[in-house]
Amino acid sequence: MTQKTALICGISGQDGAYLAQFLLNKGYQVCGTSRDAQMSSFTNLVRLGIRDQVKLESMSPYDFRSVLQALNKIKPAEVYNLAGQSSVGLSFELPVETLESIAIGALNILEAIRFTGEPIKFYNAGSSECFGDIGDIAADELTPFRPRSPYAVAKSAAFWEVANYREAYGIFACSGILFNHESPLRPQRFVTQKIVAAACNIVQGNTQKLHLGNISIKRDWGWAPEYIEAMYLMLQQAEPDDYVVATGYSYSLEEFVAKTFEYLGLKWQDYVITDKTLLRPTDLAISRANPTKAKVKLGWEAQYKMPDIVKMMVEDKLQQSKS
Repeated sequence: MTQKTALICGISGQDGAYLAQFLLNKGYQVCGTSRDAQMSSFTNLVRLGIRDQVKLESMSPYDFRSVLQALNKIKPAEVYNLAGQSSVGLSFELPVETLESIAIGALNILEAIRFTGEPIKFYNAGSSECFGDIGDIAADELTPFRPRSPYAVAKSAAFWEVANYREAYGIFACSGILFNHESPLRPQRFVTQKIVAAACNIVQGNTQKLHLGNISIKRDWGWAPEYIEAMYLMLQQAEPDDYVVATGYSYSLEEFVAKTFEYLGLKWQDYVITDKTLLRPTDLAISRANPTKAKVKLGWEAQYKMPDIVKMMVEDKLQQSKS
């Protein structure tokens, strides 16, 4: 049996690194791209101990020729597009870069796949942010998009590009509409990592305060290493389709904060300051998901909920500070 090759665009990020690890364990040859593979540190791959097992290539998703050259050189059976600006907050400051890196990047990969004529299967990273503020409704694959940030607008455009190429050209292309998913590999700018880091610093003797914006927002937080399997399963189906990937349970940011500090034996009210400068121009009050389709069709179901994720992230952070 010929070894399958997978191309991961955005391999240096949280999801890309975990996906690389997952596919290597499945016996894949894994190739990852970065805009400058020779200069990138790939710290997440190093941390997972797989840096030397992955082939790395330079590719710019902005540049169609660069994408086409990468596909022709690597000849992947599967392409996972996890690249692009990944912060909702930052997208308000960098709206043009956000749109280009997400929407143009996805379009270039789709067009390059069409151009090659090869039976390449394509996974695109969608986002729950596309749904916008739909109240207390649990969003599924048929819920309309009402994006409320430049990031969500870009992800919505990429989602419809995938649907268009699937229907117009018969390309095996899927979007995973992933709700929030966390891990120790999350960058510090993400609020969950910021909370965990601050709480661990405080319990170790630092007298810092934790500045947060709106802590009443509700999110469905999952465990990133689990969500990788759902991406993989989408490309193993007989027909391409889109799937919501989530736990089905939403918690407030205040609950996330309380659980983190409680786990460390601290009272969160003593350390948290609400900072109006951290409020976004628009924010989603509630993010709720209905992941039934993924359970029924993919046989995938999240095993970890927010309290488990807090525990695993805190324990990892404390372990890292000792080493």
